[in-house]
Amino acid sequence: MSNKLNVLMVGTGEYTTGFVHNAASKSDKKVGVIALSMMDMRRRGKVGRLGMVGTNGKKFAAIQAHLDKNVGEVYHMDSSLDRTFPAQDKIDPDAYKEAIDTFLKKGDAITIFTPDPTHYTIALYAIERGIHVLVTKPAVKALAEHQDLIAKAEKHNVVVMVEHHKRFDPAYRDARAKALTMGDFNYFYGYMSQPKRQLDTFKSWAGKESDISYYLNSHHIDFHCWALDGRAVPYKVTASASRGVATSAPFELTAETEDTISLLVNWRSTTNNHEGVAVYTSTWIAPNSSEVHSQQRFHYLGAGGEIQVDQAHRGYTVTTDDAHAHVNPFYMNYAPDEEGHFGGQSGYGIVSIEKFVDACNSFNANPDFKLADLEARKLPTIRNTVLVTAILEAGRRSLDKQKPIHISQDAQQNWVLED
Repeated sequence: MSNKLNVLMVGTGEYTTGFVHNAASKSDKKVGVIALSMMDMRRRGKVGRLGMVGTNGKKFAAIQAHLDKNVGEVYHMDSSLDRTFPAQDKIDPDAYKEAIDTFLKKGDAITIFTPDPTHYTIALYAIERGIHVLVTKPAVKALAEHQDLIAKAEKHNVVVMVEHHKRFDPAYRDARAKALTMGDFNYFYGYMSQPKRQLDTFKSWAGKESDISYYLNSHHIDFHCWALDGRAVPYKVTASASRGVATSAPFELTAETEDTISLLVNWRSTTNNHEGVAVYTSTWIAPNSSEVHSQQRFHYLGAGGEIQVDQAHRGYTVTTDDAHAHVNPFYMNYAPDEEGHFGGQSGYGIVSIEKFVDACNSFNANPDFKLADLEARKLPTIRNTVLVTAILEAGRRSLDKQKPIHISQDAQQNWVLED
């Protein structure tokens, strides 16, 4: 049996395959991220067999044809899937269980890019069977679930990471290094948007299973927590939202669907009496004709300086008869290399995936490699991202209860939320 890392991709949607509503996505991920990344790493010898699991096996013929056309033919590489689950004549929401049990061995890995409420159950099933896990953000919706995954990962000695790719954006990484030199934190503002057409892409779960804050605010909350590196901790979250577009024609999503969510978060220094405030705002009602698929920017103010990053405007524009757009090839660069293979390995969307694969391979190959080693490297492990879930759940509770929610630690140093 091969010692290579076998990978099961759980979820068949936009981020995994770029295939949405029986066609290539209209977003900036027309051929996806996960499958393309894994197939390229298979070509380069970093992973072995590749499987994919969804809930509807009837989709796989069209998905495979999409991957063959847009990955295999374009990059001259093997775009096949060794196994798919469930069978092509079945619909099974629990197909991931059979897939994990029959396709993977202890020490193999899964990626989870599925609706938010399913992350915990799928991750736990894999962890308890000795499988490494990469889960999309938000890792889970509830703080209790996040802390349980921390404990289970340590009990079963497996790598569990959250796909926070902004940590690998060169501008954000440089900004984080500079923020560490600017003294006490004072103010942070982060904004992220997506166009209205995403309401159609996500209509099966938007407003019912999760919200725009979980989906988009998770990016800047994680960056901010990472940049502060324990020098300050959040203690109060007050959320506000706007409504009316998503619930109206032509979208007509459930009445609980918010258009825009802002979280006001109070932070306290862990070394002195300094306090800071952060505002994280996200929306999915930006214009469809926006110059970019996703506006992403932040402003960080410390006692000794400030930083502003606008990832949408990196000096690269493309104009045709049909559109004018600002382009960000640093995230996903789909241009082939000089041999015709995929050449975007340096894109931070790919780096995020490959960091996980490298961590799994190092962990499997070296018995002295510890989970604490990953924590020390400040990678987005399940432990290193716990405050993201604490803030996101507190924001949801604040919206539902129309009151601030407090964050603290108990005697065992577990994070807790209080009304």
